[in-house]
Amino acid sequence: MSSHRESASNAPPPRASLGPALDAGALARGLAVLRIFVGVIAFTNGLAKLLSFREIEIGPYFGTLVNRPEARQILDFEVNERGGGTDLPLLPTLVNDVILPNYGVFEWLLTATELATGALLIIGLLSRGAALIIFSQHFFLQLVYFSSGRFAFEQPHEWLPPLILALVASGMIWGLDGRLTRNHDGARWPS
Repeated sequence: MSSHRESASNAPPPRASLGPALDAGALARGLAVLRIFVGVIAFTNGLAKLLSFREIEIGPYFGTLVNRPEARQILDFEVNERGGGTDLPLLPTLVNDVILPNYGVFEWLLTATELATGALLIIGLLSRGAALIIFSQHFFLQLVYFSSGRFAFEQPHEWLPPLILALVASGMIWGLDGRLTRNHDGARWPS
């Protein structure tokens, strides 16, 4: 009888005791925090481009953002100069024949895109679409850095969070997507 008690005490806990670790509400709040964080990053980089500043200082924290001239320099350097330029087909043509000669237009499109998508993620409105656009921007940079000999995980930390946010409805908690979904009786809001 004691062996039965010993085996029962060594048994894994019942599945119900894992509830708090697998709580859907906690996961939704975590994704909402990630959504807001990605939105703040995009929005502040858009502000840096709009207002032409690069450095931020908040108390002891000092950091840098990417302004319009620096975005152009990064693109030009990574595609054309670092390690002899990128080896990806079509990328030098796109960058050198389309983007860089028309950078006066592209710099403002980039600025507006970062401001708009950042704001949408912060308020949780059209969250998946905004995250998909941010993912596209960051994955483009992954392609730019692809053959430049950079650290292997230089870019995935920037494009993977927006990809996750594009796949899940992160605007349902602490976002307008959730409010709009609840206010449309049966109608599908594009969260």
